[in-house]
Amino acid sequence: MLMKKPVGRGGSTRKYDLLTILGVHALSQDRGLQRQTLRLICLITARYNWQNDQLSVGQTEIARLWSVDPRTVKREMAAFRARGWLVERRAAARGRVTLYGLGIDRILEDTRADWEKVGEDLVLRLGRSPDPGPAEGQGGRIIPFPQAPLPGEGTLWGQVARRLQAADPAVFAAWLQPLDPTEDEGGLTLRAPSGFHAAYVETHLAARIAGVLARIAPGVRLRIC
Repeated sequence: MLMKKPVGRGGSTRKYDLLTILGVHALSQDRGLQRQTLRLICLITARYNWQNDQLSVGQTEIARLWSVDPRTVKREMAAFRARGWLVERRAAARGRVTLYGLGIDRILEDTRADWEKVGEDLVLRLGRSPDPGPAEGQGGRIIPFPQAPLPGEGTLWGQVARRLQAADPAVFAAWLQPLDPTEDEGGLTLRAPSGFHAAYVETHLAARIAGVLARIAPGVRLRIC
């Protein structure tokens, strides 16, 4: 629907977006729903297997993670199933705990009204259609989408951008392509479309950008805002 399975190339971006929007949505709710959503975030970060879409954890362990009793665990897990945020894939049996999947499409639909609170960049990423799979009769051949034009090759950022795009096109398209560069004597400033976007780039990608920049133009300072 709106978000591909959050693994593989660009998976870290999708995970980050999903957890962010869950947190932002929680903060717009009453205290009871805030606490409930925080409990789900705790389960996702502690025990969810993104690769296989599996959450397999016993009620005793959940109770310990949440600092609650088993009765509260039963009530909250039932609420997540009712909302479609957790999907039961295999019922509990003797010696085997319930296996859940994450209802990502339902979560995104329920939190859609809060996307703009994060920034237009997140709205654009979550609103994109997933990449299509191989077309029938094409033997699994993937047809790439045209990419947005890069900055001029003669500019400093243009040289850096080309190397970053070649290394990871998905991350470049989601996080680096939207940056607005300003070059002056001794410095390169990259302006993000939102505070959230800037914080993500600063935290997760600044070292990567700085490494490429240092190889191309040693001594040039990098600033992200």
